[in-house]
Amino acid sequence: MMRDMTINIGPISLEDPVLLSPMAGVTDLPFRRLVKSFGAGLVTSEMIASQAMIRDHKRTHKMAYAESDEYLMSVQLAGCDPDMMALAAKMNADKGAQIIDINMGCPAKKIVNGYAGSALMQNLDEARKILVAVVGAVQVPVTLKMRTGWDISNRNAPELARIAEDVGIKMVTVHGRTRNQMYKGKADWSFIGQVKDAVSLPVIANGDIVTCEDAKEALRQSGADGVMIGRGVYGRPWFIAQVIHFLKTGEKLPDPSLAELKNIVLDHYQAMIDHYGEDAGKKIARKHISWYTKGLRDSAAFRQQVNRLSDTAQVRQMINGFFDPLIEELAA
Repeated sequence: MMRDMTINIGPISLEDPVLLSPMAGVTDLPFRRLVKSFGAGLVTSEMIASQAMIRDHKRTHKMAYAESDEYLMSVQLAGCDPDMMALAAKMNADKGAQIIDINMGCPAKKIVNGYAGSALMQNLDEARKILVAVVGAVQVPVTLKMRTGWDISNRNAPELARIAEDVGIKMVTVHGRTRNQMYKGKADWSFIGQVKDAVSLPVIANGDIVTCEDAKEALRQSGADGVMIGRGVYGRPWFIAQVIHFLKTGEKLPDPSLAELKNIVLDHYQAMIDHYGEDAGKKIARKHISWYTKGLRDSAAFRQQVNRLSDTAQVRQMINGFFDPLIEELAA
């Protein structure tokens, strides 16, 4: 049985601190809604470049899109200019974001070469300026996501966490790898414990959490207050709800049946078409369809065919045609 894991992010209380990680090209509005419909403590937007936000880039605004009736949502911003970051944070808070998250963990070359993301872990003075500017610009809580450090010789996450706490950040999430590791090797959950020991803020452990047991072990090794799940939700929007239930009860919820999975795929596909329009929606949907069907019989051939189709009605027919025989076999 799990202890009470309610955590407070400023005035916001999370009863279930199992969080959806912000992921570029994945955690768009249709996917956030889907994950939240199963149950998640908090969902976060895709990382948004602060300069693009200010330039009023239509796609960037769509990435941060939130409706008045929507669940609690955090918007993640990346950038290297304190004034730009502050302005972008204020714009998002004014649009309804309840939490602003600052990205100092993204390892991608495009972000790092712009001195943003995890590059800021090499210059804690600049990192502090950004944190101060954003905290001062908004009334909503500000959180921070980082890595353990730039490389194995410079794992300065505890120091950055202390700076964050000092300037008013309300929660930190630590991915248990250095920037130079990218996504190779294994996330070091135990090192996250050093960050937990350094601050009194809520600390969230992130990296390599792909089973319910991983979540429990990450919490044990790190002493963290919660976990953030990224790639573990690929094709499994229900996974966070399973982790929450497992941590609370020790019991594992079953995966959806094939019939339920077919309906999830079809509903998610339609939500992407509605959100992006047919042309963009069908292209963005391809990776999700691939993740949903991975490991099922004849899925490789199915994915190849789906990826060649341009007509959305045909894609829906193919989804039905793929799942229905499998469902009938199980029912026989």
